[in-house]
Order: sequence, then C-alpha cells, then structure tokens
Amino acid sequence: MIEKKEREQIVALIKREVVPAIGCTEPIAVALCTAKATEVLGCRPEKIEVYLSANILKNAMGVGIPGTGMIGLPIAVALGALIGKSEYQLEVLKDSTPEWVAEGKKMIDAQCISIALKENIEEKLYIEVSCSGENGTSKAIISGGHTHFVYVSKGDEVLLDACSGKESEQEAGDVQLSLRKVYDFATTAPLEEISFILEAKRLNKAAAERSFHEKYGHELGRILRGSKSEKDVMGDNTFTHILSYTSAACDARMAGAMIPVMSNSGSGNQGIAATLPVVVYADDNHKSEEELTRALILSHLTAIYIKQSLGRLSALCGCVVAATGSSCGITYLMGGGYQQVMFAVQNMIANLTGMICDGAKPSCALKLTSGVSTAVFSAILAMEKKCVSSIEGIIEEDVDRSIRNLTRIGSEAMNETDRMVLDMMTHKHCD
Repeated sequence: MIEKKEREQIVALIKREVVPAIGCTEPIAVALCTAKATEVLGCRPEKIEVYLSANILKNAMGVGIPGTGMIGLPIAVALGALIGKSEYQLEVLKDSTPEWVAEGKKMIDAQCISIALKENIEEKLYIEVSCSGENGTSKAIISGGHTHFVYVSKGDEVLLDACSGKESEQEAGDVQLSLRKVYDFATTAPLEEISFILEAKRLNKAAAERSFHEKYGHELGRILRGSKSEKDVMGDNTFTHILSYTSAACDARMAGAMIPVMSNSGSGNQGIAATLPVVVYADDNHKSEEELTRALILSHLTAIYIKQSLGRLSALCGCVVAATGSSCGITYLMGGGYQQVMFAVQNMIANLTGMICDGAKPSCALKLTSGVSTAVFSAILAMEKKCVSSIEGIIEEDVDRSIRNLTRIGSEAMNETDRMVLDMMTHKHCD
C-alpha cells in the first residue's frame, strides 16, 4: 500500500482536479476572470476588454452559456460582470436569472465589451480581463489553469503577481505519478479516503437522465436511447447504455443547460467521459459500491496523470484522455489486474491518438461517443490479453513511455494543426 503521506497528496490532487462545473469550462473561466476584475473594481464596469489565448477562444466560440439560451463569449462576460461571484469558481454563473440575462443583453448592445486574441503568448490557457468604471480600472489574469489567477490589480496597486501559468500545470509536481502508482492507489487506498468520488456518479448521471427528457444540442443521447436506434439497430445492452448516458450528459452541457457536472482537469466533458461509462457498466453488472468507487478513482486519476504531461488545452481531443481513464475503470470492473489495465491503455493510445479538438460545441457528444466506444473495445481486448505491440506505431513496451508519446504528439506535434483549426473556425464563409 502507498504510504499515508503520499496518499494524502494524491487525494488532494484528485479533489483539486475533479470539481463541479456548470457550462463549458472555457467561457465559464472567462466569466470567472471577469467576475474577479469586477469585484476588484468595486462597481459595475462601463468598459470590459478581454484578451484570450487561441485555445480559449477556440473552445468558447460555439457552446451554449448556461441559463441564457445564447452561444458564445459576450453573454458570459456580461454575466460575469453582473452576477458572477469568483468564490463560486467554475459555478460562477449559478445565480443567473432571466432578468440578469436581459440586462446582460443590454450590456452587449451598448458595445462596452471587446474580445480579442492575445498575441505573442505561449501559454495555451490565458485569460486577461480589464475593467474600467467610476472607481477607476482593474485587471485580472487567469493562466495555466481554469481557476488559477496569476495577476490582479486595481489601478496602479498590484494585489497579486504570481508566476506564469506554466507553473500551475505542475501544481501537483510533488506527486510523481505512473500508471502503476495510479493503479495501486485506486485498488489499495482505504475506502473512506476515496469515497468522495461517488459524487461524480451522482452529478453526471443526473445530468444524463435530465437530458433524456429535454432537447439539448444534437440530442445524440436521446436518439441513441430511442427504440429505433438503440433497440432495433444497436441492441439494448450495456454498450449502448454507456453510449447514450455519456452523450446525453454532453448534449446538455454543450447546449448550456444549467446543470452541474463533475469535471476532470478543467473539462466537464472529460469528467463525463471518465465517469459515466464506468458508472453504467457497474450498475448494469451489479458491482458493489466499493468496486465502483475504486474504478472511478482509477479512471479519473489515469486521466489526471495523462493531462499532467499533455497540458490543460491542446489540439488533441480531451475525450481521448478521459476515455482512456474509463477504459481502465471498465477493465478493473471486468476483473482485470494491472496487466490488463496496462493493455487497455496501450490499445487506447494505438487507436485514438491524433483525434483533433476543433473547439467545444454540441457535436462534442459525437467525439465522446467515439472515445467511450473505443474504451469498451479496448477493455474487452485487454481482458482477452490482447494488446497492441511495441512494433506497431507509437506504442512502446513501457506503458508510461507510450503515454508520453501520446502527450508529445498532442502538446508539440499538433501545434500547427491547432493554428489551422482556429484559422478555419474564424474565417468561415457563410452564404
């Protein structure tokens, strides 16, 4: 068993990375930054200037903002200034009402909000908000993490001046993870230390079940659950239940439903993909609460481990990372040991590496479904002791080296892909 001090560090890491969020985390982080700048200003801003890294801009352009019926950043900025509370973190807009949305629309119409790309920065997660009003000026900067403030000022007074966001990626640097350590922690930690992860089941399953009864996004979850698709074509089984629950929760989140989900590493979709396939498999197969708890810890901590070297935002779709976690969790529930879990990771990396992120949007439900279907296939293969070998592609004998190959592709090799995707998204020709 892992020593108590290190277990406490890992628990703290999970609790920092697995948190509730309402709405897509990129526009919500922009609202959070706006809320902080407004709080420091001490009055309603008359002018708000927002500067964003390309990856934040990409992920915030096409998603619904909770409780507004609107898409995009302007309403998120307006509500952040009007009703946002920075203490709420990624639930910053939970006090929104139709009356405040109407007020936010007036702020947009008054053209007091400007949003632009921040030029010449390397950090992929960067948000800078400057406010001005009758009390003067203020500025807040988030960098390196969706809730990680690195700079706050009011007028000439600097209230916070931390180091660049790069360091926040290594906040958990005191916890040196490997897949073996992730597995050992998940399977041996005292149950009372890790049972908090069951809140992820409650939140994310509730989001999916609400989505079954509403019309969110492309309604992929509802369609998969319908008799024509699920029963007549794909069958009524655990596999299709996994797909419908996962995509339904994503449908609601991307459409801007005022429904909290449990996120992972700053992403609600990653939290959904790391949670619901494991939950549905456990429920359908009557697994014990302890088995589910350990499987969820294994899933979420695997995703956190991979994200440590990939970075918060990249050109690689986050569902690849989260679905790799859920494949580990499902493998464990199938009765697999460390070798089978390792095989599942190798199979996932061999299959999904290179799936691009072209921004957060309703069709993310399709990508999550691709990811979690592969998670199931990879787990089944792993339980048959089938694993992609080191003579194939980027897979190496050492699974941790395979993970590094995946994250190097996502964080380094796909940078030009990221730039091209953003260029395509911002220069569409609409007839």
